[in-house]
Amino acid sequence: MEHLRGWIGREAVAAEPVTADLVRKFRATFDEEPGDPRAGEAAPRLLHWCLAQPAVLTSALGPDGHPARGGFLPPVPLPRRMWAGGSLVFHDDIRVGDVVRRVSRVEEVTLKHGHTGPLCFVTVKHEVDAAGRAILTERQDIVYRGMEAAGTPSKPPEPAPEGAHRREVALSPPLLFRYSALTFNGHRIHYDLPYVTQVEGYPGLVVHGPLQATLLLRLATAIHGAPPARFSFRGLSPAFDTAPLTVNATPGGERLRLWTARPGGPVAMSAEAQW
Repeated sequence: MEHLRGWIGREAVAAEPVTADLVRKFRATFDEEPGDPRAGEAAPRLLHWCLAQPAVLTSALGPDGHPARGGFLPPVPLPRRMWAGGSLVFHDDIRVGDVVRRVSRVEEVTLKHGHTGPLCFVTVKHEVDAAGRAILTERQDIVYRGMEAAGTPSKPPEPAPEGAHRREVALSPPLLFRYSALTFNGHRIHYDLPYVTQVEGYPGLVVHGPLQATLLLRLATAIHGAPPARFSFRGLSPAFDTAPLTVNATPGGERLRLWTARPGGPVAMSAEAQW
């Protein structure tokens, strides 16, 4: 752990222009008419997850499709890496034509023990701006765990409730593949069925955490009529492409409680939006 904690304070800076073509492809992925985005037009929230991703050589990817360990992120010696959750504070909109810059910093590295074995959590803070204009501040929580984590829990989890607002999203390999392509994410659990079932032991393709978070934020925006100023989310259990995904919300004053689930299944991701 002392070696891994040596990564605390490590920084990385990346930038990329926001093109109209990226906005069109992002909208189309979420079954929204692509339209004709013009310079200066506000881009969809969470589009920044598609920007300035590391261009790692294919030969430098690990067996799971992730970049090999030990670059910006610490070389945690646990095989599974998942995006566990995070929180965002929005200061302004990203706009078509902006050059978006992200400054990332490793904030913390901690070791915990769960019922499936050791868990290593890495917290990363991102500051995103465009031409000096603050766009958002984000905390990203990454968890590393062992392969045994795919086993069936001893006690069946409680099924998720149905929200006051509820939408059903049809999951498909093309949807997951498109989102992986948009975010330049090579993680094989999202598109390689033989790998995810035979090596990692899951029953189907795993739905991206950021994809679920985007669906939840889009529902929150549709309900409230405006995007939230603050948004946080946490992954609780995996969701797979073997069944539709329900996206739920229940109002509570200026806050909106949100969650995703499979029909009859437990909460996959919980979230909260604030205005």
